[in-house]
Amino acid sequence: MEGVRYASSVLLRAVDLDSAQKYTESLVCYQEGVQILVNSIKSIEDESVRAKLKPKIEEYMGRAEKLKKHIEELKKKGSFREKMQIDEDATGYSYDKVFSRFLDHSVHRIEVEDPYIRSPHQCDNFLRFVEMCLRQCPNLQTIALTTRADDNQNSHREQNTRLSTIRKSIQAFSGGKVQLNVEFSEVLHDREIRLDNGWVIKIGRGLDYFKPVDRLSVGWSDYHFRPCKATTVDIFHNKDLHRCHYLTCF
Repeated sequence: MEGVRYASSVLLRAVDLDSAQKYTESLVCYQEGVQILVNSIKSIEDESVRAKLKPKIEEYMGRAEKLKKHIEELKKKGSFREKMQIDEDATGYSYDKVFSRFLDHSVHRIEVEDPYIRSPHQCDNFLRFVEMCLRQCPNLQTIALTTRADDNQNSHREQNTRLSTIRKSIQAFSGGKVQLNVEFSEVLHDREIRLDNGWVIKIGRGLDYFKPVDRLSVGWSDYHFRPCKATTVDIFHNKDLHRCHYLTCF
């Protein structure tokens, strides 16, 4: 019954997120909770308990389907908006938590605008983001990074070296299938990530919203446990974005 209790907590979270109009987060929780219930019911021998759980599974599956359709309707209208608030010292906000529900086989191009991909830890963050994209997007072809050049000439050379190393690593790993294009802009201020399936994610602090931790501390390698700086994530869908990129690519 432990699985049932855990599923209940996940589904209650889904309902809360649903009520708060955080639809994409809610949908993930509905789907996760239903899957846990489906797996748990297999090990329950008491038929009366199984009979009580089955309608709940159908109820939450139905809500998930309705929510999925509602999201699609908002996307078609161009009126989808969602906000995620990350509080100071909060944990549990890895790149997977923030981005993965938008990354799938429909993504071919990812554009990252972040003025602060310079220092070693910022380039480390960018690499972790890239690794997640490679894992989640089997049809990915291009990652386009626009950032600002470091003001110091020597530091800019080091910045170039880091990004060049990441570029070569991506090419080697993907067999040349995925390319990293880097551009420098002196007028770049906004922090925005655009996916060619239409999703746009804006983070107030860009990819650098994690606090530093000691190398041998929990949270060093797994960003799920890393404390965060306070920031806001704005999510919306541009129904014309995919079409524009398709026309540009072909």
